[in-house]
Amino acid sequence: MNILQTPEYRTLMQRHISDTIHYLFEKDQEFALACEVKYLTFTPELPASIKESFEDTVLFILSGFTFESSKLEEGYFSFEAGFGSENFGSVVSVPLLAIKQIFVGENPLVINLSSPGITDKEKKEKSAAKKSSMEALLSNPENKKLLKTKK
Repeated sequence: MNILQTPEYRTLMQRHISDTIHYLFEKDQEFALACEVKYLTFTPELPASIKESFEDTVLFILSGFTFESSKLEEGYFSFEAGFGSENFGSVVSVPLLAIKQIFVGENPLVINLSSPGITDKEKKEKSAAKKSSMEALLSNPENKKLLKTKK
């Protein structure tokens, strides 16, 4: 069992991330976040040319307008930012457990080793794979007989 992925540890880590962000807001302290890109939502969606330039983990520096626009809501952190040379505006929504690190200056305040779980895209892929394997199983008439006898 991986203790860092248990529901209890995830809850503990999510609370720690939330409490740390609340504390930074109270102190009016700008900060930076390192986040896993696959869990982020952008509204409006970023142009492909910008999104493709991201690595698996991206660092956001929350200062000025980006810091002022940031909000902490149930299980999520969001902020508005400009991307690319044209400063394309988008609201970034981050599940708290997708925040891997929180920094003030060069000092890491939080290091999160847990994961938010699987993404919606991964759920769809898993469901599609499950359906196709079931179709393959049922394409054999002998397997259909086994399924009927189980009922």
